[in-house]
Amino acid sequence: MRRLEVSEAWTGVADCRHCVIREAVLFAGLKEEDFSQLHRPIDQLVYPAGKTIYDAGDPATTLFTIRSGLVKLTQYLPDGTARIVRLLRKTDLLGLEAMIDAEYPHTATALRDTEVCRLPVDMVHKLSQSNSALFHELMARWHAAIGTADRWITEFSTGAARDRVVRLLLWLSEKEEGDRCELFGREDLGALLGLTTETASRTMADLKRKGYISEPRPNSFLCDVPNLKRLVGM
Repeated sequence: MRRLEVSEAWTGVADCRHCVIREAVLFAGLKEEDFSQLHRPIDQLVYPAGKTIYDAGDPATTLFTIRSGLVKLTQYLPDGTARIVRLLRKTDLLGLEAMIDAEYPHTATALRDTEVCRLPVDMVHKLSQSNSALFHELMARWHAAIGTADRWITEFSTGAARDRVVRLLLWLSEKEEGDRCELFGREDLGALLGLTTETASRTMADLKRKGYISEPRPNSFLCDVPNLKRLVGM
């Protein structure tokens, strides 16, 4: 873990000022005088694939800006069944519920090696009360989270198995270069899309066989985006 003091975060000792995702993260609109109000350091952490970031029911005291990687949010049903309800990726804000809830409603787990900046929620609360730009950014994040939840229901939880898998591949490739995407285990793929592991594996194999995707290395795919879009009517 690296701890970034406020002076580092602003002056660029830790390269925050020149961060490649700076313009897309929660604090993008802050000015130097805003940073002077921060009295606690910002933690930079790396979670290896498979590591839990927080569990459902943990005290919600922290927000996380995802610098790189992929995180799954898992909800558990009363019978113990796990269902992945959402994925978050680079520039997304993880743990947004901490702004209003005392506990996290989901378990957050890194699907790939993931780097985050950890922000104390009380610090974000204080700043948002005095900084209109940050308040509006938080409202925009809430709006985006609602839109993502709607998209998850309509695109990834309904329709034929092939369509669900294709839409996920397209979503994963949106922020990557060269029409590529990094996937994860078939068990997680099935839990995310509401499919059995066997169905998820069979669907991926069929897409590879027909040339819609190729796999130069394990779980790293090159996607024929135009033809994948045609498959799902996009």
